[in-house]
Amino acid sequence: MKIVTGVSGSPKVYAAAIDPGNSTLTDLLTTAELAEQHRFDALFAADLLSFGSQGAIGAQEPLIVLSALSAVTEHLGLIATVTTTFHHPYNLARLFGTLDHISNGRAAWNAVTSSVGEENYGDAELPSPEERYARAAESIEVVNALFDSWGPDALTPDGRGGAVLDATRVRPIDYAGQHFTVRGPLNIPPLPQRRPVQFQAGQSDGGVELGARYAEVVFTSLSTLDDALSYAKRIRTRAAELGRPDGLPLIFGSLHATYGATESEALRLVREREEATDFEAGRRTLADMLGGAVDLSELPLDKPIPERLLPEVASVHRRRGRVEIFNGYARSGKTLRELIIAAKDTGHWAAAGTPEQLADAIEERYTAGVLDLIGLGGLDDPRTRDFLLNGLLPELRTRGIVGRDYLGATFRDNLELPPLPPPHSGIASAAS
Repeated sequence: MKIVTGVSGSPKVYAAAIDPGNSTLTDLLTTAELAEQHRFDALFAADLLSFGSQGAIGAQEPLIVLSALSAVTEHLGLIATVTTTFHHPYNLARLFGTLDHISNGRAAWNAVTSSVGEENYGDAELPSPEERYARAAESIEVVNALFDSWGPDALTPDGRGGAVLDATRVRPIDYAGQHFTVRGPLNIPPLPQRRPVQFQAGQSDGGVELGARYAEVVFTSLSTLDDALSYAKRIRTRAAELGRPDGLPLIFGSLHATYGATESEALRLVREREEATDFEAGRRTLADMLGGAVDLSELPLDKPIPERLLPEVASVHRRRGRVEIFNGYARSGKTLRELIIAAKDTGHWAAAGTPEQLADAIEERYTAGVLDLIGLGGLDDPRTRDFLLNGLLPELRTRGIVGRDYLGATFRDNLELPPLPPPHSGIASAAS
């Protein structure tokens, strides 16, 4: 599960991450109900599109899972990860629009460009990152235009529990771009939030540009405070250049936490996890972190990877942000053994300690202004659930880092996001 907290101003929110691929519906319903009971603000569902090295066995479709969970919750935001590379924006608008309706304004879209799955969609190879991000930008533009295709008062109450449609206030979007031609309008009514909250994941140059231009929240894997400071400055400077409101995009960091009743217990658990590493499987995982084309099978575990084997980031088509992270680790002199162990956290921020020590680590980034939302797992496991709910969460609340209740009726309200721009303002034309 994931906690989400604000950096500047008043405390913000919590979020819980779920793993729909490894849980039954009964388990997921229990997790959702527990998250809302403890005033978490959102459930976050990741997604992968293939059976392979990234462990996507049984990854279930996030929108369907979150739709089911909307029926047993009233306040939790519902963040679904859905790719722009293998979906059409008209379908995306209908899917997320429907989720926003059935949840009464709690939908959020984590837009990703995907690093796997092309073999399942008729493509011989994955499009380049530049092509994927260009398609993603068009997708978001089209989706937003469709959400805005219903003008104010297009539907008005009829006084008898129904509504009256003024069709003159519903207009086509007539979008014609490089990747999509969409006439519109959207054929479902205006959304409770007008638009679902826009999340985006990606830390390469293309990901930063997309997030700075469109995202309200960016999902990141920043393993050190220096990384977080550099990334925050980079994306917020670009967002300001693009005329985005101050403070956008919010930064969502995922912390892989190891809890202990004492520091020594936490460190023992880390050591036991490292000792249980399957290093042969780990070679393949690390190769994936380095873009998938590096052969590590014959290299000695206790020596660094020869620099000649490290890929040029621009030559890699898959997850350039991860390649940058692990290239940096390798060039710092880490051995292959150390890199394989680091790859178990896939480049995410990892920390171990007591709830108080973990709260210190969170507070450091919070006060540095580089952490608006934080993701923590653990609600689905009895041991970590206890540390999270009875240790870390109360500690963060005592320090005033997170709030104690919901702030509004919708997820957008709970995140205290600035107002959306007027319909179509800031939307690039297809010809631009």
